[in-house]
Amino acid sequence: MCQLLGMNCNTPTDIGFSFAGFRRRGGMTDSHEDGFGIAFFERSHCPSSNGDGGNEDVQNASTGLRLFHDNRPSHLSPVADLVNNYPIKAMNVIAHIRKATQGQNCLANTHPFTREVWGEQWVFAHNGQMNKGFIERCQRLQDNGNASHCQPVGSTDSEMAFCYLINRLKSSFKTRPDDQTLFNFLTTQCRYLAANGLFNCLISNGTWQLAYAGSLLFYLTRQAPFGEAKLADDDLAINFSDVTTDNDKVTIIVTVPLTENEKWQQLAVNECLIFQDGEVLYKDSPSQRKFLSIEEGIAIARAVGASV
Repeated sequence: MCQLLGMNCNTPTDIGFSFAGFRRRGGMTDSHEDGFGIAFFERSHCPSSNGDGGNEDVQNASTGLRLFHDNRPSHLSPVADLVNNYPIKAMNVIAHIRKATQGQNCLANTHPFTREVWGEQWVFAHNGQMNKGFIERCQRLQDNGNASHCQPVGSTDSEMAFCYLINRLKSSFKTRPDDQTLFNFLTTQCRYLAANGLFNCLISNGTWQLAYAGSLLFYLTRQAPFGEAKLADDDLAINFSDVTTDNDKVTIIVTVPLTENEKWQQLAVNECLIFQDGEVLYKDSPSQRKFLSIEEGIAIARAVGASV
């Protein structure tokens, strides 16, 4: 089973500390050796077009996307070295380390995937395994011309699930719905996908970040008073009070907790959270909340054929 890492914050923030531990799971402290990717949504000050060739005022709230992929193991990757040595300040980050189950190890099959949705760039990463019936249904929709908004470039079940979600979204709404309607719809679709396989995902449009747990997903919000954090996968620690302000709020989302001395919160099975500015903006929990141990989550992954 692949692993996910996300960050959502209220001020441009460097994910270097978390990524330093996460990348080691790509072939050093764990066996996710089939490539990695990371997407950064950064504040952009580019002028936007008004539709008639002119320029309007600078959109200070807009975001630009920076995306890195490598099909080498992340702990050996020069691209991962670049990410660690280049302190990119971002508002949202999604990273993924891959253990291939469907589709060979190549750049086209490396997460995160990105698509345009109503003039926004959406980024998606998944871990788990979609079942054979779902894949066959998606293939029939593509063959019949009923999945025209989005089609996979690579050969993974993950990208197929992302395209399914976008096709359902654009066929259900001709224009972008309000946030509450959008989040309700995304939660419903994530639960449908989870009913058709093992499905954990992160999605971001640069402003908010969705986290959906079909099995294992944890998050941690760092805010004042800040303290020390120590990585579980590396002999590295940092005192965040030395590098933050009292106004900073940063949420980290990950498949398995990255630090050994902080209190991580676990998402319940089939729970969906939307984060914005480092806070929970939207939460949809099942009526009966169930939590898996890490060992139980790995066992479920093995049972459906996902690599672990």
